[in-house]
Amino acid sequence: MENNLTLYNTLSRKKELFNPIKPPHVGLYVCGPTVYGDPHLGHARPAITFDILFRYLSHLRYKVRYVRNITDVGHLENDADEGEDKIAQKARLEEVEPMEVVQYYTDRYHKFMEALNVKPPSIEPRASGHIIEQLEIVREILDKGYAYEKNGSVYFDVQKYDKDHKYGILSGRVLDDLLSTTRELEGQSEKRNSFDFALWKKATPTHIMRWPSPYSDGFPGWHLECSAMSAKYLGEQFDIHGGGMDLLFPHHECEIAQSVAANGKTPARYWMHNNMITINGQKMGKSLGNFITLEEFFTGNHKMLDKAWSPMTIRFFILQAHYRSTVDFSNEALQAAEKGMERLMEALRQMDKIKAGDKTTFDLSKFSDKCYSAMNDDLNSPILISHLFEGVKAINSALAGKESFTSEDLETFRQLMHLFAEDILGLTQGATAETGDSQVLNGVMELLLNVRQQAKKAKDFDTSDRIRDGLKDLGIEVRDGKDGAEWEVK
Repeated sequence: MENNLTLYNTLSRKKELFNPIKPPHVGLYVCGPTVYGDPHLGHARPAITFDILFRYLSHLRYKVRYVRNITDVGHLENDADEGEDKIAQKARLEEVEPMEVVQYYTDRYHKFMEALNVKPPSIEPRASGHIIEQLEIVREILDKGYAYEKNGSVYFDVQKYDKDHKYGILSGRVLDDLLSTTRELEGQSEKRNSFDFALWKKATPTHIMRWPSPYSDGFPGWHLECSAMSAKYLGEQFDIHGGGMDLLFPHHECEIAQSVAANGKTPARYWMHNNMITINGQKMGKSLGNFITLEEFFTGNHKMLDKAWSPMTIRFFILQAHYRSTVDFSNEALQAAEKGMERLMEALRQMDKIKAGDKTTFDLSKFSDKCYSAMNDDLNSPILISHLFEGVKAINSALAGKESFTSEDLETFRQLMHLFAEDILGLTQGATAETGDSQVLNGVMELLLNVRQQAKKAKDFDTSDRIRDGLKDLGIEVRDGKDGAEWEVK
């Protein structure tokens, strides 16, 4: 298949034709969660965005190695290398080991990602498992003169680096502006400049998570972790680095500086950033306390929610906007997403009832081209969804006898609809991926409806009605039609 995929590269600030370094292999690194709390809607967005990229690259027959890390150490309360480790803080409050916190919230993260039908990455490394690799990069940067040691901590010398290279190539920040806008914070006197960042921090006596190093018993800087893990599993230079817009500065900017200082290469060719989820125009986040967890969405247990929303409604809601635009949360928007999702899934279910004709009146070639063009245009999921609804219209027209397909074209059309809706957008039918019971439910319903059909044939209407009414009480609507009974979870 010819590659026409273009991706917006934050580094060049424009869309570029995607050309991997070593085709057909693609290296993809995405910053994963810091596991000290339940995932919220803001965590769902990068997971879904890069799941779509992973799915589409795989469909284009690339061999993708997708690395998404778990941050389990070194992420302090603020980006100025100050405050307590977020995980250690949670462990202290709950009186448990830090790795208990990590394990619990990593398991929870996996559970909710599975509910959203997000594929697991190829490799999911943890920062705490790569201390040796991180210390090697610290040594390399020190040897090359771009870092300095102070009281057992090691800091990256941004001003020295900027003279030889260029700090700010990703974010567009200029060092002179940083000099005038960053202030010296209390406790930062170790640093030559307030914008220097920690590669290694000496642990205070009360700090739980610590490792021996040539400099001190301490822990790695947050930015260093991703440089070490991406290089280990994807090489010093790989194809795509992804993450949320909030990581662009300082996290990704510092990653670039570290990698260039250590080995002379920008780690990734393409840098992709998804935009924020907002509530009333303000970024959703733990630090602002305005977040809704995925569990709260799935149960409806939050004061801002009108009801529970299914994982597929959440996924569809996120995909209705382009990944580089903001998505503003509201119950009305979720209601619209739920209706759209149901309409699309119902059309896919109804496709099996279309009777083949002797000619095709729907332009399948044009439909296919438009769907691929949308995905090739920087993963334009809202445009793809609009094309899928053109397909829904054609399905409904065919069921009404106004559109026709030959048997061969009908099969092609069915494959295209399922490919883009299910395989690429990752939308699933029936029971949610959270329960994983859709096949069981389908089998049970088939059995029940067969029993009901036999009761009706035997004129045992009491049993027939009891099955229908009992299912209705459980939220399953049964509709009788000329081709048999249909059912739908309401």
